[in-house]
Amino acid sequence: MSEHNELGKKGEQLAKEHLMAKGYSIIALNFRAGRAEVDIIAKIGDTYVFAEVKTRTSEHYGLPESFVSNKKQKLFAQAAEAFCEINNHTDIEIRYDIISVIINQYLENVFHIEDAFFPDNLGLKQY
Repeated sequence: MSEHNELGKKGEQLAKEHLMAKGYSIIALNFRAGRAEVDIIAKIGDTYVFAEVKTRTSEHYGLPESFVSNKKQKLFAQAAEAFCEINNHTDIEIRYDIISVIINQYLENVFHIEDAFFPDNLGLKQY
């Protein structure tokens, strides 16, 4: 496995552990629908959370979450919609989150951004 794939898998594992520690139930990992993929589908209370995990070794080229493009958000929302249709979840509350992970020899940092974007008004929220 290439180095960047290993980094991504480690980031997804840290994100999963982070969510579980906060009381989320993990429903699915790496759900695919066509060309789109949702890294983590979790549930907290009555809300299904579709989480995109972005992992980098530093912030040198920007924060990891800044690499979730509008195109990626659209594909992500399509995959979430497919998951809901396949599982007959037609009337549930959903949320789109980004989990930003930085891993290097000095640190492992996980930053969870809830409600990071909305599919009908694509574009990352400004923080």
